[in-house]
Parts: sequence; structure tokens; C-alpha cells
Amino acid sequence: MNFKQSYWLFQIGGWTFFFLSDFINYFLFWNFNYAELESLFFNLIINILVSISLTHFFRVIFKKYSWIKLSIPQLIWQSAVGIFVITFLLTAINITLDETIIDTSKANWILRDIAYVINLSKPVLIWVLVYIFYSYTNERRIDAIERIKLQTSIEASEAKILRAQINPHFMFNALNSIRALILEDPSKAQKGITQLSNILRSSLVADRKTTISLKEELKTIEDYLELEKVRYEERLQIMWDVDQDTLNIQVPPMMLQTLVENAIKHGVQKATRWGFVEVNTSKIDNNLVIKIRNTGVLKKTENNQEDGGFGLVNTEKRLKLLYGSKADFQISQEDSQIVCAVINIPLSV
Repeated sequence: MNFKQSYWLFQIGGWTFFFLSDFINYFLFWNFNYAELESLFFNLIINILVSISLTHFFRVIFKKYSWIKLSIPQLIWQSAVGIFVITFLLTAINITLDETIIDTSKANWILRDIAYVINLSKPVLIWVLVYIFYSYTNERRIDAIERIKLQTSIEASEAKILRAQINPHFMFNALNSIRALILEDPSKAQKGITQLSNILRSSLVADRKTTISLKEELKTIEDYLELEKVRYEERLQIMWDVDQDTLNIQVPPMMLQTLVENAIKHGVQKATRWGFVEVNTSKIDNNLVIKIRNTGVLKKTENNQEDGGFGLVNTEKRLKLLYGSKADFQISQEDSQIVCAVINIPLSV
């Protein structure tokens, strides 16, 4: 049952129950003839229809002018006016209808009117309070949903930006290296262009996919390192230790490439003679463990954080967006000349 059906069910059922109980009280404590009983039943129907109409009109006004967004004093004041108007109209109608059945000419009209107001204001007050409470909780629920949608949208956009970024310095250096090879070694230059093309293609794929296979990611790293090898020649040593069982596991695209780029920039590039980059993958305790070791020395920033540049921040953010607290990223100084970055990705999320 949807909200609209529930609303009308409670509207009709609630007001019918209230006025039916009044009808039964009249029937039990007053002696009516058949004609008066017909009038009393007619009054019952009129009261139900009028009460439903008035409270529904209150709901229309409440929603149209967004009373739920008012301050509490304003909401109380305007709701009180609504309760007064509905009660006044119901009182006027009931007094008019009841005068055709019950002779109240000898009764004190002030006390009579007060009795009608008290009797009719109670269900109206309850109806308004219940509706305001429902509107408030529903508004809170909608706001919570909107916040979740907004946060999800922000995170999706942020993840898209993070996984699509390539360091422009790498592009500049790669193109310079290829340009130098065009005359010296055309075939190697051609191979370099193909490798750069593969990296750019991977970047475009990263813009559309949340994850790719580790095999595809390692191919991008291989192309990247081969291009850097052209630039650094024997100064750059590359080592691979890849578990074949890990190749089909899904990982965030371009994330490892970013870390390897970081290892070159902050490690090998600063090495005095030569440096190395080692990529190691394995499965441990239902986790994919990726280690990237490289020549280098970690330096602390002013905030006492590892100065690893964009790559470290990128990796931490992307892992958090995709896996929450289930994934882990650590970087440490393995010994005086070797830095080790370790990524743990859960195999079942």
C-alpha cells in the first residue's frame, strides 16, 4: 500500500470512527424516533465528509506553502490558526445540524458552544499533530536520501577525476625521449609511440571503468616503465614478481601506474648512480597484496606526513572511495635506501 492509499484510508477510517462513536453515544443516551435517527445518520455522514475535506485542505495549504520549513514559532502559530478555523467551522456545522434533532433553546448557549469546541478541537488537534510529526520525519528522511545521493555523486565524480589523471610532466618527458629516438633508433621510437598510445588508451578507459583486471594494469605499468627506461637507460632497473593467480583480479585503473610514477619521480630520479622499481603481487588471507619497492628515501612534510606527492594522496582517496575501510595502503622506509608501498585490496567486498 502506497502513501496516497494509506492517507485516504486513515482519513476516512479515523473520522468515521470518531463521529461513529458520537453517533453511538447519542443513540444510547437519547430516545430518538425513526425520523430523528435518519437525521442523526445524515449528520454523521455530513460530519465525516466535512472533516475529511477541511483537514485535507489544511494538508494542501501545509504542503503548498512548505510549512514544515518554517521556524518552530511560525509553524506553531500557523498550525494553531488552522486548528481554530477547522474547529470553528465544524462547531458551526454541528450546532446547526443538531438543532434539527435536539432542542437546545433552553440551554446556556455559551456553555453549549464551549462544549462543542472542546469536543471537536481534540480530534482536529490530534490530526494536525500527527500530520506535522509525519511531515517532519518524512522531510528528515528525504533530506537524508538527498544527502546520500549528493555524497554518492560527489564521490563518483571525485573517483572519476582521480583515476583519469596522468602527470603532465611524464607526457612531456616521454615525448622528448621519443623525439630524441626518431633519428637515433626509428624502430625504438615507433615502439615508444605505441607504448605511449597504450598508456593514453588506458587513461581513457580509466575514465569509464571503476575497475580493470590486474593484468591490464600491469601492461600499462610495463609500457610506462619501458618509456622511462628510454630516458634513464641503465640507471633504471625493473624487476617483476607477479603471482599468475592474481592477474584476473579487479583493481582500480591507473592506480598502480600512479604509484610507479611516484617511485620514479621521488626515488630513481634522485638516485646518485642507479635505482630500481620492483612490482610484486600475491594473494594473502583473502586479500590481493601489491608491493611496489623502489630506490628512495621518505621525507616528512611539515604535517609529519610522508612526502610522496600526488600518487600517495590519489591512492588513499581512491581506495577509500571504492572499498572503505576494507582496503589498506601503507608506505614505509624498508631500509636506508629502499621505500616500500603496500596495497591490500579485499577479494570479496
